[in-house]
Amino acid sequence: ICETSLKIRLLFLYAPYGFEVHSVFRCLFNSTELKDTQYIYSYIYNKVEFLRFDSNIGLYVGYTSFGMRQAENLNNNPVALSSRRAQKEVFCHHNSGVWYRNILNRSVAPSVTLSSAAPPAGGHPAMLTCSVYGFYPKQIRVTWMRDGQEVTSDVTSTAELPDGAWLYQMHSSLEFKPRSGERISCRVEHASLKEPLVTDWDPSMPDSERNKLAIGASGLILGLILSLAGFIYYKRKARDRIRTRTN
Repeated sequence: ICETSLKIRLLFLYAPYGFEVHSVFRCLFNSTELKDTQYIYSYIYNKVEFLRFDSNIGLYVGYTSFGMRQAENLNNNPVALSSRRAQKEVFCHHNSGVWYRNILNRSVAPSVTLSSAAPPAGGHPAMLTCSVYGFYPKQIRVTWMRDGQEVTSDVTSTAELPDGAWLYQMHSSLEFKPRSGERISCRVEHASLKEPLVTDWDPSMPDSERNKLAIGASGLILGLILSLAGFIYYKRKARDRIRTRTN
């Protein structure tokens, strides 16, 4: 369901206390046909909704004693009621094309990372995690493949989690006992992709070994840099001593 909302806030102060009244209107729809569009206009006082207009009902509804009195007055006012009913067409239907064109039809392709946890001693299953980041829209399908066949057991997945700025992330884990020569893949299907994105797991080097190798390489490079700096410093000092003796 697509939803857009705009809040209009009015702040009233009384003595040392602050009382906040604001209104929120929303358009809810889930297709470009707009047949099921719902327009809601809510009145809220100190975080409590006391009055609402719902286009599905076509009337105001009160949720507190004060709100019910206001709803009765507004529902008996043909001008106010007609004006509010017209907002579904004027605001929701008029702007939905803009929202679909500029926001809702846009898509962002996901990035995929595979990570593994080596099984402890005792023959316990290993854990392989497929992390999918930075995709939009929210709908996505992540599956596991072993030698070209979809895996349906020993799989756990999170829901699509908000990543910020309209993007989402999702994580799926597979418990398995490694077999020599098998191919395990994470398959991602998304509206931004022309074809499924398949990422193969490379079991030739566990993550821990990759980390050790990266740390070792960094240490070697740092050692070479320090050695070179020491050698240059030594040569300059030696040259300065020779010049001093000559003079």
